Amino acid sequence: MTTATTAGTAAPAYGDKVIAVETAGSEPIPDAERHGSPLQLLWTWASPNIEFATVYIGVISVLFFGLSFWEATAALLLGTGLGAVTHGVLSLDGPRFGVPQMAIGRFAFGYRGNLLPSGVNALVAGVGWFAVNSVSAAFALNTLTGLRPLPALLIVVAAEIVIGFIGHNFVHAFEKYAFPALAVIFLLAGVWTFKEAGDLGSGAGGGIGGFLLAFSTAWGYTAGWNPGASDYSRYLPRTASRLRTVVYPAVGLFVSIAVVSVIGAASATIVAPENATPTAAFTGHLPGWLSDLVLLAIILGAVSANALNVYSSAMSVTSLGLRLPAWLGRSVIVVLCGLAGTGAAWASLADAGHAYEAFLLVIAYWVGPWLGVVLVERWLRARTPVTELAGRLGDRGFSNWPGVAALLTGIAVSVPLFSNQEKYIGWVPERWPSFGDITCLVGFAVSAGLYAVLRKAAGPAQPSAA
Repeated sequence: MTTATTAGTAAPAYGDKVIAVETAGSEPIPDAERHGSPLQLLWTWASPNIEFATVYIGVISVLFFGLSFWEATAALLLGTGLGAVTHGVLSLDGPRFGVPQMAIGRFAFGYRGNLLPSGVNALVAGVGWFAVNSVSAAFALNTLTGLRPLPALLIVVAAEIVIGFIGHNFVHAFEKYAFPALAVIFLLAGVWTFKEAGDLGSGAGGGIGGFLLAFSTAWGYTAGWNPGASDYSRYLPRTASRLRTVVYPAVGLFVSIAVVSVIGAASATIVAPENATPTAAFTGHLPGWLSDLVLLAIILGAVSANALNVYSSAMSVTSLGLRLPAWLGRSVIVVLCGLAGTGAAWASLADAGHAYEAFLLVIAYWVGPWLGVVLVERWLRARTPVTELAGRLGDRGFSNWPGVAALLTGIAVSVPLFSNQEKYIGWVPERWPSFGDITCLVGFAVSAGLYAVLRKAAGPAQPSAA
């Protein structure tokens, strides 16, 4: 793997080729390799979220958190909106620096300190999310064809790994052509679901606690994409419109998650067939022809999502800054991450529903503090020249201890006090259940505030003497 270098002007070797294996890792993309427009970010971030994992956010908001459809919708829209806005803002750093999102984290955490968030994101995207989406696709293929879950899982993960292996341009192209098919099928399913929906105004008394749980779930799901924001904008020319670079990914993320999760909330008001798998429960009320189309769309949507997950997981590994052997490049790392995710998916086939609920909340637990530090650092360096900042990306001696301290403190304070999930209930919700789960908000606030104070006390971060 190569380290950060100054962007050059040599003739493009990769350019806009679609059927070509990408070789770039975390090093800045040279100007000659830059191509595309911000519009491609619209479908690249919409397609991966028109899938069953997004449906399930709405389902658990009604079935597990006890909200009515309207209460769930409010929580889902609020959480999704906040996560989408920060996603658009972070996408700006792609054309500015030409590196993956987790490599940009070196500004906030230092070169070595960035090992922690980059490593966590590699596991969350390449193992956690890869497993969640692969399981939903496997169940859909099982329902559609009768193929046993394990063989169905292996077929799905093979497709996901191949797309991520080829790389950036092929990922964008796949999402572009998947988008219209996914949108049409899920909208048809949504119309039918609302027609068959039960009482949208009644709930199981989830109250403010249930609302905060649903909000955290939606926010965690949406903001869970934030650590990969610039992975898909880093090839854009430096001259790309800043406004469009913010708006297109934010809109793609928000509209897709909002619409599909609200359809999921409506579907939870319909009585599902007894002992049905999660995907079969969602399609049980649909006519046969539409049910089969939705199952195909669930498979396609999961592949769309995991193409990004396994690709961004590999980007996070390259952003660790380790001196890896030449053969262990981005494409090989994609395969290794995909295999690890396949193992996790296999292990979770037996209890996918509860595993998914806990996973969504855990995502927010680390993303909140990480995002707090990253956004404050971004604000503090807003006036620093790009040329000065670019030098820090490859400076192995560059350190920024306040970022690591603030990140760990935010997690250490928020999780023990406010966590509220099946495996662990924190001190506050154990005594006052009406608090629901505000771990992500507390973690964000603590880490952002502490980092601002520590950064000011320590003075501006400086490059190493070397």
